[in-house]
Amino acid sequence: MKLKSNWLFYAVITTLFWGVWGALIEIPEKAGFPATLGYVVWALTMIPPALLALNNIDWKLEYSGRDILYGCLAGFTGAGGQLILFQALRSGPAYLVFPIVSLSPLVTILLCTFLLKETTSKIGWTGVILAVIAIPLLSYQEPAGNPHAEGILWLFLALLVFGAWGFQAYVLRFANESMQAESIFFYMMATALALIPFALWMTDFSQQINWGFKGPYLAALVHLLNSIGALTLVFAFRYGKGIIVSPMVNAMAPVLTIIISLSIYAVIPHPVILSGMALAVVAAFLMGYEEEKEESTAESPSR
Repeated sequence: MKLKSNWLFYAVITTLFWGVWGALIEIPEKAGFPATLGYVVWALTMIPPALLALNNIDWKLEYSGRDILYGCLAGFTGAGGQLILFQALRSGPAYLVFPIVSLSPLVTILLCTFLLKETTSKIGWTGVILAVIAIPLLSYQEPAGNPHAEGILWLFLALLVFGAWGFQAYVLRFANESMQAESIFFYMMATALALIPFALWMTDFSQQINWGFKGPYLAALVHLLNSIGALTLVFAFRYGKGIIVSPMVNAMAPVLTIIISLSIYAVIPHPVILSGMALAVVAAFLMGYEEEKEESTAESPSR
């Protein structure tokens, strides 16, 4: 199976799959299947795409010390960040936690700019800036219930996730310089599975858990979208710049989630979110158009 070497192709697939995943994942959670058990299901759904990825390279997994280190760094920062986020949401308000975490592309942009020397045109940078502004707007939530957080632990945990996910995207871009995307994803799958005991430990089994179709089975179908999107994201970082891929995906996937949720639940988004959607669409267009134009110019034969 020959895969395309176009970053935008993979970024769009990730955006589509994550957008649908974001709109549907609350269904099993609202039906009584805890998010921590959802993590367990998600980790298991990482296995099929990982096997497909290995098949793509004829099962020749890279296993040098450096390869394992890079792959596990990408895996632990991503999956570990998800588990930390669960705890942050238990002790802090979601309307504050999510905007902080959503800004993780800032870490990626800074690291890729200063360490990998990535750059783009003024139009491209305009798109990046607009995306960074749009992302927290898309994460806006109105305070509900008791708006007061329990101490400052939630802030520390939210900042940990912010740093972990931003660093993960940088590692994905950096690791792709020296190893195959398929190997990277395999180690991401392995580390996700390794953290399952922590997710089980965090689960309150005293509560009533839905073990029917709307529980683990529906969660598996929905999380498979996330896992496939994670695989295509690794390929997007293989062929594209971190300063473009990270903010684009993080800005556009929530836009699709909101649109799908609007059609399902018929809830009009808050004006703040609508503003974020408009900025995200403009940002994605500017970044995608400019990068594709630069690549076309670079590939054109000189006269």
